[in-house]
Parts: sequence; C-alpha cells; structure tokens
Amino acid sequence: MIDFNNASFKDFENIESKTIDYKANHFSDYLDHLHSQGKLNYRLTSFDGCKSEINIQIPYFKKNLNVISFVSNDYLGLTQNEEVKQAVIDAITKFGTGSAASPAIGGHFIYHEELEKKLSLFFKGEDTILFNTGYTANSSTFQALLNKEDIAILDMAVHASIYEGCQLTNVKTFLHNNMEMLERVLSSVQYKYRTKMIIVDGVYSQDGDIAKLDEIIILAKKYGAMIAVDDAHGIGVVGKTGRGVVEIFDAFDKIDLFVGTLSKAIGNLGGFVVGKKNVIRYLKFQAKQHLFSTTSTPAIAGALKALEIIENNTLYKDVLWSNINYFKKNLTQNGFDIGSPSSAVIPVKIGDINNTLIVGKLLLERGIHANPIMYPAVAKKDARIRFNLTANHSPTQLDKVISALNEINQIIPIKKINDRVKY
Repeated sequence: MIDFNNASFKDFENIESKTIDYKANHFSDYLDHLHSQGKLNYRLTSFDGCKSEINIQIPYFKKNLNVISFVSNDYLGLTQNEEVKQAVIDAITKFGTGSAASPAIGGHFIYHEELEKKLSLFFKGEDTILFNTGYTANSSTFQALLNKEDIAILDMAVHASIYEGCQLTNVKTFLHNNMEMLERVLSSVQYKYRTKMIIVDGVYSQDGDIAKLDEIIILAKKYGAMIAVDDAHGIGVVGKTGRGVVEIFDAFDKIDLFVGTLSKAIGNLGGFVVGKKNVIRYLKFQAKQHLFSTTSTPAIAGALKALEIIENNTLYKDVLWSNINYFKKNLTQNGFDIGSPSSAVIPVKIGDINNTLIVGKLLLERGIHANPIMYPAVAKKDARIRFNLTANHSPTQLDKVISALNEINQIIPIKKINDRVKY
C-alpha cells in the first residue's frame, strides 16, 4: 500500500502486478485523500483569463475565491494585449475557426507560412517547423531525428517532453548544469554512436536558472556533438531583445536546433523548431505529430503580432524584470530558499512533499494561487512552491505573498534556517 502522505503522482505510474483498474482506483483514492485535506491544488477551474487576479473554484472550500495568480506562463501579459487579441479576431474573421487538415494535405495556410518565416528571422535560423504544442515539438522532433545508432545526452532537469522524444534512441544524462559530468559522458561515448546530441533547456522550468550554454558549446565542439536547446521559458523574458538564453551567449550560429513555444510569453498555443533548412524540411515530412495532426487554427496569427511587440517594445519585459528583481530581493531578505533563478520562474524550496502541499493550501486560504511542485518534476527531497511572475503583477501583490509566507512560516517551517518540527 502506498503511503498517501508521502506519495507523488509518479508512485502510481506502474504498480507492480496490479491491473489498470486497480491502479486507477488506487490513484483515485489518493486524489480523494488530497482533496479531503485541502491539498489537491491542481486542475482548479478558473473563470477568468491569464490575469494577475482571477476567480477560481476550490472544491475543498466549497466556494469560489478571488486569488492572486502565480500559475500562468503568460510572462509578458500578451494574452490580454488588445493588439494581439485584435489580430486573432481579424484572422478568425477572414479564415474561420479551424484549419481542418494536416499540413501536408491541405492544412498549410498563409498564416502558418508567415509565422514560420517570422520565427526563422526572429531566432536567426534558416527555416522553422510549427507544432500544435511545445510538448510535441520536443517529442516529435527527437523521435524523428535520433535512432538506435545515435545517443541523446540530457541535462537531468530537461522537460518531460524531451525524455519522451528520446525513447527510441540511446540516452545518457548528466547532473544539472554539471559540466564536468557532461564532459565525462561525452568522452565515454565519443566514438560509439553515429550522432551525439546534447539537449538542454535554456531556462529550466522548475528552478528558473539557465543553461551554461557557453561551456556546453566548447564541449560539443571538442567531442563532435550537436546541440539542441529548448527555451520555452526564456523566450520574451531573457536576452536583450527577448530572444532567450541563446541570445545571452550570442550562440544562434553555434547550436543545431532551437525549440520554443508560442504558449508562454508569446501568449498563444503551439510549439516550433528552428534549424537548418534541410533538417526542417526533413521534419516536415518525418515528424509524425506534425505530419498527421490537423494544423493550428487561424488564432495562431496572434503570435505574429506578439513577436512584433516583443521585437519593438521592451516595456513589457522591463516591467517583468522589475517584478522579478523586487520579488527575489524580498524573498531572500526574508530568509526563504529560492535557489539561483535568472528568469520569471521563482521557486520557494521546502523539501518535504507533505509540507509543500500544506503550504499550497495555506497560501490559497490567504488568496494566493501558486503551484506545489513535487517528484518527479523535481527530486523527492526538493519539493517547492513555484511562483511564475508576469508583467501584470503589482508590487502590492508581491508584498502580499511575502507577508503570507512569513505568516505560514509560523505554522510550518519553510525558511532556510528554522528549528521548528514538522507540521
């Protein structure tokens, strides 16, 4: 029997010798357990868009609450931008609500082509392929490119979609941002595989820190490896012009694949891969989730306007970074462990899974919605509350979080130095 107080979703993926019905029923019991204690801080229904304050339905409290939201990846607030919304309205008015076919057999429209061209220019690549989500951009691309003769070398903290994409090839991992271990792996596989590809995130989604791309580039060149960077959380947020971590290191011509999403700072839905023209052309006919999926709707035209805004107006990014710096400074000064974030993702590290879930509940009680993150998204002893900041947050809202966390610390230990016993 699984200990529900110390369990995570991962524990229910494969219960040895048990049927699907048993696994599903046991997991349902676990969710009921979390709900009964007010710890089921997931899949809460929102009645607003991606705003800094939203109304959500919380079954445990048996009512709706207005809360400050830190669960959105709409970092620049562009889902609410009037120009972006008008671009979507205009495209739907002209083309309708759907695309109704896969890209190879009738679903490739002018708005797809214009967006591919824009992304190629924006990220300084030869060509771009669109996917319906950032997740499938990763999973489909690496399935198509890497086979049993190849090897993927992954930072252990990369997104789950990358792990899924590498299921058909050989895989080795290295400790997060540990360049010594990366070099050991590269040395051990140098002459054993047809293709060696180092795959990293630009900004890491749980710690908010960035890849050591300058050092990775040196090692890749030394050992003859390719480099792929997924910068879903960096686009629009980091880099002088919002082009992400690759821009920080001026490395667009030094990496082989740039993977991104339209679903975060760009304020839309979808994913994309930028690379050499021949590789992208190959993917357009070999990446199954692209080839056999109906293409994105005309609403994706809003991404064109969002990219234009990011390119020509730094105001949104400047406001976001003012919020980031203010929040980080105050959390640190108040004794909370936030690690070393360099983006809009800021964790408050707690450690114990049960305590983290309790903190999520106590924050909701104080009108703050932030995600408890636990294994397998992070190590079992590294559970945390993750705050995603946006340009729409105000200093007053950020101050409310600091005040709430200090109150909660009197109930349950969440500061770095605290001799209180577990709750």
